[in-house]
Amino acid sequence: MPASARYKIVVVDDERSILVTLEALLTRHGYEPHQAHTAGAGLALAHKLQPDLVLLDLGLPDADGLDVLQQLKKEFPQMPVIILTANDSLSNAIESIKQGAFHFISKPYAVEELLSLIARAIEQRQLVRETETLRAEKQQLARRLEKAERQLAPIIKSRPMRDVFELIERVAPTDANVLLLGESGVGKEVMANDIHRLSRRSVGPLVKLNCAAFPPNMIESELFGYTKGAFTGAVSDFPGMIAEANGGTLFLDEIAEMPIDLQTRFLRVLQEREFRPLGSTKTVQANFRLVAATNRPVAEAVRSGALRQDLYYRLNTFQIEIPPLRERQADIPALVAKFLQRFAAQLGKEEPTVSPEAYELLLHYDWPGNVRELQNAIEYSVVLADHALITPKQLPRELRLPVALQAAKSTPAGSTLKLDEQEKNAILQALAQTHGNKKKAAVVLGIHRPTLYSKMKRYGIALS
Repeated sequence: MPASARYKIVVVDDERSILVTLEALLTRHGYEPHQAHTAGAGLALAHKLQPDLVLLDLGLPDADGLDVLQQLKKEFPQMPVIILTANDSLSNAIESIKQGAFHFISKPYAVEELLSLIARAIEQRQLVRETETLRAEKQQLARRLEKAERQLAPIIKSRPMRDVFELIERVAPTDANVLLLGESGVGKEVMANDIHRLSRRSVGPLVKLNCAAFPPNMIESELFGYTKGAFTGAVSDFPGMIAEANGGTLFLDEIAEMPIDLQTRFLRVLQEREFRPLGSTKTVQANFRLVAATNRPVAEAVRSGALRQDLYYRLNTFQIEIPPLRERQADIPALVAKFLQRFAAQLGKEEPTVSPEAYELLLHYDWPGNVRELQNAIEYSVVLADHALITPKQLPRELRLPVALQAAKSTPAGSTLKLDEQEKNAILQALAQTHGNKKKAAVVLGIHRPTLYSKMKRYGIALS
């Protein structure tokens, strides 16, 4: 094991022979041991090294080992402590575990048992650290997303979006469940923010959980919370998203990705308005307004078994479908202006203007990734903008494809076309895939380049 990866272990014992033996044993198995003959020295090392584990004797010359354990757990609650002592009375063992010791082992000890306990304690500590890191990263990301969302008010210029917002204004003041439908990137989360903002619960929290962003075995604990000791790594109570949304709104994105057995449990929460955290015997009242979203066609999700039919009926008190960006082109100029302002400010650049040729491409692209793709395209262009001007050259390559190739990219496979139409479409799709590179397109099609030129001429395919 490399020195950088070695785990630090502080051994607190007043017997020199024990210290020497343990130092040799731990070093031989890849650990980094540090000796302390007294309680004071042990606590000092714990403060200095922040070790991965403490091996603690109870019979110390300057303090009772149980008092040292209590001090360690108070100052370093996540640090595992194994009691290794000749004072092996049952009362000592019980009191040690009550005060938070990972384990209690008597002297003389079995080497294999001690090494196994050390490995398990350190593994648990690493899991706790990883969980803490993930939670901190998630909270940091949530704060960044919230800030970005505040900067982006809904753009409501087109008729379809005015219709959507009229529905939102009507349903927001109620406590009705809302199911938001729409393709990825259309702005379902932005609409959920607005439903909360316009609701009577706006003074309460808006808590968000993306069901597709967590492994299936983690969603339940994130949603319902857990008590200390409910499972390995649960070193403290965690209230969960339902509890955190108390008095406010719970937004569940990608609801159809929630494991089916968890859907059953969540349905009971919606029906009974109460739940139990993992590991708890106490029932907690659930007081939240639910907004859910999915990018799947709901009929297909129900038919395939991804979404329980009874949960769907419960979610579907009020359904709002957000149209894709290609059906609301009137929103594009306002979105472009908003994104130009935001990314220029973030990059410390002069806000660029968009040339007429570039604007033409922005308006006529079909935006399969919707508003999210437009946002990424504008950020890309602002980074590359020369002299505060965005030309077609600064736009992503996909937007610079000829219109015929853009259409070919979205033509579904297996379309029932005549033979000539199938061949023409295959050529267009190959050219789209290779961004208009005829040499690469010929390779994709498995034909010679002169043959491709001949067929392009025959079908009137021009890329200029």
